[in-house]
Amino acid sequence: MPPARHRRPRAVHTLLAGAGAVALGLSGLVLATGTGAQAADPDLITNGGFETGTLSGWSCGNGAVQSATVHSGRYALQSTPGAGDTGECTQTVAVKPSSTYTLSSWIQGSYVYLGARGTGGTDPGTWTNSAGWSQLSTTFTTGPGTSSVTVYLHGWYGQPAFLADDVSLIGPGGPQPSQSPSPTATDTDSPSPTGSPTATSTGKPPGLPKHILTGYWQNFDNGATVQRISDVPAAYDVIAVSFADATSTPGGLSFTLDPALSSRLGGYTDAQFKADIAAKRAAGKKVVLSVGGQNGTVSVSDPTSAANFANTAWSLMQGYGFDGIDIDLENGVNATAMGQALHSLAAKAGHGFILTMAPQTIDMQSTGMEYFKLALNVKDILTIVNMQYYNSGAMNGCDGNVYSQGTENFLTALACIQLKGGLRPDQVGLGVPASTSAAGGGYVSPSVVNNALDCLAAGTNCGSYQPDTTWPGIGGAMTWSTNWDAKAGNPVAGTIGAHLHAMP
Repeated sequence: MPPARHRRPRAVHTLLAGAGAVALGLSGLVLATGTGAQAADPDLITNGGFETGTLSGWSCGNGAVQSATVHSGRYALQSTPGAGDTGECTQTVAVKPSSTYTLSSWIQGSYVYLGARGTGGTDPGTWTNSAGWSQLSTTFTTGPGTSSVTVYLHGWYGQPAFLADDVSLIGPGGPQPSQSPSPTATDTDSPSPTGSPTATSTGKPPGLPKHILTGYWQNFDNGATVQRISDVPAAYDVIAVSFADATSTPGGLSFTLDPALSSRLGGYTDAQFKADIAAKRAAGKKVVLSVGGQNGTVSVSDPTSAANFANTAWSLMQGYGFDGIDIDLENGVNATAMGQALHSLAAKAGHGFILTMAPQTIDMQSTGMEYFKLALNVKDILTIVNMQYYNSGAMNGCDGNVYSQGTENFLTALACIQLKGGLRPDQVGLGVPASTSAAGGGYVSPSVVNNALDCLAAGTNCGSYQPDTTWPGIGGAMTWSTNWDAKAGNPVAGTIGAHLHAMP
């Protein structure tokens, strides 16, 4: 029988794929009127073509000027990302308040990003994945008190070296600011609402423990304990707010605090909700907005809907203070288009960006499944996949045998598929129901979850299935939901959370 899914009481609009295609970057110079960029405005970038043969004007961690491959002239920038470094180069430029600017550069390489920070408005960012020279371009308007912005170029963790040439910022100039010092491993930051430094050597965003506990928070009342965000126990490292709503625009997202839930909580306002999110983040926790659920049909199938998804998700992240997005789409995904959307969103959000996923078991049975392909497509920005080990019946394990849900073997043998299919160990988590009331089937006691974690990490406490290797960096566990956990007396937070945080 088909698997059941997360329950939510409110319907959302069903979206159709958009017909047109739009490019993420602009192909040429955009001129504006009024206080915007004018045809006579200067190029404000110093040494944008790197024709000095040096990095004069730029602050680069791993950059160098080379002449083997250029877009024009004699020289171009080459920068090499590392395991915990994006190879970022920056330049601080004097600008005028309330003015419009066009930023562009010619780029070559895998997942190369161009943008500006500190604009005082919506900080722009765009990216490309190009084997040949490709121009990126974006525009922005400075805030009324902005006198300088920082232009950045960077690749992504563990990717090959990238090239950049002919960097340009066209618009009215301002008084010259002092140049910022060269970036270190922790100051290649971005305009994310978290303000977090770069990722660690594993690729996991900073501020998270080695083994993390994720819990879904219900923005509705279905018989579980109703909670404010502040009620979620501290054991939860990542809180996934469920769910975002679809809009009438293909790929578009919105979010509204459920009025019935607010009433049950004695009047839980948007301001209180945002303050609770800020308090969790101040305590070192991450809060993400979940997209999907059983009824959450958001279609991202082409460049237009991908751009809509990224833009609206970024707006919600900024508006509410979310650290990222959770993908819990249970009605199919397009790995290419959604991968494009998520990379675009990551470029906007920067290095503190959190991306989690909660596919069904059927979606991760092989690397040929579209959801698995999506996970691998966004491996460079993916925090963790918490597959739903419930509501699925029996499934194949990585040894080819069939295992029944609700057992330790089911957890370990299916996790093995992901671990051997290309995901890093820290990107694989065990998603389990918090109680028998939280799912139609697949509940296991917290002690069984802990045994499965030990089996995967150290080869101890295994059931009859014994993996042929161990993964000490196993990512963690997830539960549906913090509300059902509270209803049951918080066994997930107290038992699984404590075990995860005590694991070496």
